Amino acid sequence: MFTPLISFAASFQIEGSTNVDGRGKSIWDDFAKQPGKTLDGRDGDVATDSYRLWKEDLDLLSSYGVKSYRFSLSWSRIIPLGGKNDPINEKGIQFYSNLIDALLARGIVPFVTLHHWDLPQALHERYGGWLNKEKIIPDFVNYSRICFERFGDRVKHWLTFNEPWCISIHGYGRGVFAPGRSSDRSRCPEGDSSTEPWIVGHSLLLSHAHAVKLYRDEFKPAQRGQIGITLNGDWAIPYDNTPANIEAAQHALDAAIGWFADPIYLGHYPEFLKTMLGERLPDFTPEEIQVVLGSSDFYGMNTYTTNLCIAGGTDELQGKVKYTFTRPDGTQLGTQAHCSWLQDYPQGFRELLNYLWTRYRTPIYVTENGFAVKDENNKPVEEALSDRERVEYFRGTTQSVLAAVVEDGAFWTISNGEADGYVTRFGVTYVDYETQKRYPKDSARFICHWFKEHLAKDEPAETPSEAIAKLKDDAQLVHAVVA
Repeated sequence: MFTPLISFAASFQIEGSTNVDGRGKSIWDDFAKQPGKTLDGRDGDVATDSYRLWKEDLDLLSSYGVKSYRFSLSWSRIIPLGGKNDPINEKGIQFYSNLIDALLARGIVPFVTLHHWDLPQALHERYGGWLNKEKIIPDFVNYSRICFERFGDRVKHWLTFNEPWCISIHGYGRGVFAPGRSSDRSRCPEGDSSTEPWIVGHSLLLSHAHAVKLYRDEFKPAQRGQIGITLNGDWAIPYDNTPANIEAAQHALDAAIGWFADPIYLGHYPEFLKTMLGERLPDFTPEEIQVVLGSSDFYGMNTYTTNLCIAGGTDELQGKVKYTFTRPDGTQLGTQAHCSWLQDYPQGFRELLNYLWTRYRTPIYVTENGFAVKDENNKPVEEALSDRERVEYFRGTTQSVLAAVVEDGAFWTISNGEADGYVTRFGVTYVDYETQKRYPKDSARFICHWFKEHLAKDEPAETPSEAIAKLKDDAQLVHAVVA
């Protein structure tokens, strides 16, 4: 059973208008303006100008036949200073309220992410943001409460965080994301990569869990929605069949996925992380793990590629595993994308779906998935629109989806798509950054055609809990929301 069709967008990556209508600064505003922090030196002041052009963007989604849209709210647009005692910005509330109403009027279901990396700058300056567990949890819960109160009568699908691994590792370990903290003093003036990522990850898990508890206790009985979290993590396969490399592949999964998924779905951190980090990995109190365990109605899966894993790495932030795309015989795993970390390997998509279902036994939303065509940003528009490599990527993904359902019996829900970047472009819509004009690519046409062929028409969507109730031992249901 399938239901189309979801697209994806993050507030800082698309909205622009960073100083309009009372929005406060997020940690990305000043960070992106620092030389060398973004690939092409651009900041988020304009982005794809969706704060102004959102109606045109929704019309474009409608023309694609999109039935669901995942987007994130800007915390600092709703509470400019971020804190529980700070004023609410009614213009920010009204913007998102209008957006939600317009989606519903077009027959598009809103999937709302509360936080996609853009912590209010004021909270970072006030007490260190995610580094301060005692203060950040009540502030995030208060922000969540406002969103549930103002939008929950119409929003029935919530995500607390998008990719807490990226916040923790890239923001506080490598220093390449805001707020730019790392032990590497050539890159960052402040930070400790040996401790801060794990502190931040712990704060994110607890903030997520307490926001979910709030929703379930006070809002879900009347609003009847669902709430969860989106985690990033790519499939990992051993470089060869040696025991050390087989173990390394599991360590890679533990460090990227298990770090957050194991506490939520199994009730503890992975043993590998405990061994590797020792006392640097924060402990859960009995009261904390009681709140964390089971704090997601589904698994939100962001995935792009597959890595070959080699033992013997020294980087804790990568689980002490070395990654490569080059097989022992010298061949490449798949087609190389514009970004160095991504190759097309659809078999890995299927294997990851099955791994997550087997390990966590919970419905899966594939909340991000996409491909950046090599040098697409440097091509004339007409040439960029013929994105054959992206079409092949999605062709492989969709074939893997069908195989996972028909042959493997996995139970999953997919929302698949990615917002356009600047130099590195992922989206199925080309945005001319000078004119802000939108152009559908061949991949948009492929996706629309595929889902028209494979999806049931006019069939109401089910929540994962409703679908689970219908599961039989040999009859797994599939509910897909895909972009």
